Amino acid sequence: MELKELEARMHAFVRGKGWYEADSPKPQTPRNLAASIAIEAAEILEHFQWRETAVNKTELAGELADVALYLIQLASISDIDLEQAILDKLAYNHSRTWSAP
Repeated sequence: MELKELEARMHAFVRGKGWYEADSPKPQTPRNLAASIAIEAAEILEHFQWRETAVNKTELAGELADVALYLIQLASISDIDLEQAILDKLAYNHSRTWSAP
């Protein structure tokens, strides 16, 4: 599935819940979406607290999906082509060098 298809499905879900409405109890603002990414990322980290591998891959997959969905949504409502941003960042990183720790 293409990223644009995932984006369309995500928007359809959010619209279906009424979260894009002006009076929504869950306003989908860039700030709220950025906070949601950080919160969900912390939930990913919980799967590794005190261990090197996740115990429940299904639950970890769900948390990863949450982060990805919020990221896709934030990029979309911010008019950022996420696919192009990723390609640009990979190209930039390819030209960089990192010193050893």
